[in-house]
Amino acid sequence: MGESMPRTAVIGAGVSGLTSGKMLKDYGVPYTTFELSDRIGGNWAFANPNGLSSAYRSLHIDTSKQRLSFRDFPIPEHFPSFPHHSDIKTYLDSYADTFGLEENIEFNNGVAHAGLNSDGRWDITDQKGQTWEFDLLVVGNGHHWDARYPNFPGEFTGETIHSHHYIDPQTPLNLTGKRILVVGIGNSAADITVELSSRTLQNTVTLSTRSSAWIVPKYIAGRPGDSVWQTSPYIPLSWQRKAVQLLAPAMGINPTLYGLPAPNHKLFEAHPTQSVELPLRLGSGDVIPKPNVSRLDGDTVHFDDGTSGVFDVIVYATGYNITFPFFDPEFINAPDNAIRLYKRMFKPGMDNLVFIGFAQAVPTLFPFIECQAKLLAAYAVGRYALPPAAEMERVIDADQELYVGHCTDRPRHTQQVDYFHYDHDIRTRELPAGMKRAELARRRKVAV
Repeated sequence: MGESMPRTAVIGAGVSGLTSGKMLKDYGVPYTTFELSDRIGGNWAFANPNGLSSAYRSLHIDTSKQRLSFRDFPIPEHFPSFPHHSDIKTYLDSYADTFGLEENIEFNNGVAHAGLNSDGRWDITDQKGQTWEFDLLVVGNGHHWDARYPNFPGEFTGETIHSHHYIDPQTPLNLTGKRILVVGIGNSAADITVELSSRTLQNTVTLSTRSSAWIVPKYIAGRPGDSVWQTSPYIPLSWQRKAVQLLAPAMGINPTLYGLPAPNHKLFEAHPTQSVELPLRLGSGDVIPKPNVSRLDGDTVHFDDGTSGVFDVIVYATGYNITFPFFDPEFINAPDNAIRLYKRMFKPGMDNLVFIGFAQAVPTLFPFIECQAKLLAAYAVGRYALPPAAEMERVIDADQELYVGHCTDRPRHTQQVDYFHYDHDIRTRELPAGMKRAELARRRKVAV
């Protein structure tokens, strides 16, 4: 960014904040991380005191350990193929311990407000009321904590809960012997539906979906599915998607095979759902499939197919909002989860603000964040420079078309990214181009 190391603030000590801190430390950039909680891990800190973790007791990550691992900190070989949330927390704790990251973290002290002062630097007011000044702000507060609810007509008089608050069949609600409706068909919806439909709980579980979803297996030929394939940056992504779509029938991933409505999209036009058990529960009659909710009426829920049912509880597994509570809404916000960021990191016209981790990276998030953090560190020390704002806007449009142009128009798909293509782009194109821009800027400055 400049000739001297920028004093940097990092918001959040989850995966995004930890990885950013590690890379900044590698480059000798002075930084302070502000964390609401008394521990690191963010979403992966089960029962996190900050109330923002969406982890439920039985949660296992849907990414295999082969794809999950950071490049510079391999995941332990003894971990299972699909680690439990406690394994992920252990991995992140070890990451923080190995690189001495906790010494830079202000625990139990989140950011109450962030704004630019008259000098163009950041005034950061923490929760203790203290104001700090920083040259660079890194936003890594995550995007799976502000629960989003659907707006169905009518009113439901039974109990409701969002999957964000779900812990297990006894917490925070007693979900045994109940008539339960789960709304949504993402990975969390599938997991919770499977858990609540166990016959030992004596529930009647119905699953309602608006768009339906392709249900992909976690294992292919006995190996984690995401370890046996990856997209190529040398072949158009549209061709690769079509090739996989041709193979879809043989994989048995069509939800209509199990009684669910037909998807209103092709495979990979929306985020697929990974589940081994959901098709079995549907096929065993333990879960009743239904289309979208059309109306709520007391304890009765009406569906688009004209049927209805009486329920005691609705579990909304309907996603999350991208929210920045520390920014004034008129300053920066993400309506319908849309925020225009160059390489999913930089807001054109604001050269001292960087976003980390605000993408739905397929098939893996951790190495994606690591890739972004490396670019952040190079930028902070002046080895990488951004293109002009007009060029950034052009590239944003091109990248949106590449990654999201084929997706259904839903808030959950506004930040979709193919990790393999993104990583290749950053390493082989963007970072070298940015280094050339930085060197050219230095030469011009010296010449003047």
